[in-house]
Amino acid sequence: MIRLVGINHVALEVADLERSLDFYGRIFDVRLRGRSQNAAFIDLGDQFLALMETGSSPQDATRHFGLVVDDKEAARTALQAAGVEILPGRFLDFLDPDGNRVELVQYDQIQFTKTDGILAGMGLELGKTDAALSELREKGLAA
Repeated sequence: MIRLVGINHVALEVADLERSLDFYGRIFDVRLRGRSQNAAFIDLGDQFLALMETGSSPQDATRHFGLVVDDKEAARTALQAAGVEILPGRFLDFLDPDGNRVELVQYDQIQFTKTDGILAGMGLELGKTDAALSELREKGLAA
């Protein structure tokens, strides 16, 4: 049986590439991995977010993706400063200009990990909460 080992990238359909890059750039430290006429690739260390200009795409009530941030409360402040509506609920969710639902989670609070080498290459020093480490240990993913 073939095992899934992670996500290399997520591709989002966007109506206007420049508008989307401006939107994400107002909230996050966006570094491009590459760019073409109708696509931009936002670097996430060993992963990336692909923005693919298609002209338009229908909004979906349940489709979403999660991004991991180093500081969720700083992200909340940046979203509010950019005039982005934070959706009700227990998570920090918002819609981008194309209706893509984004859920933000904080690195130290979840079982998602990056190696020390990748974190260092990204200029980050991040730890994990006891609860996140416990989740990882239960799966045999941490010492």
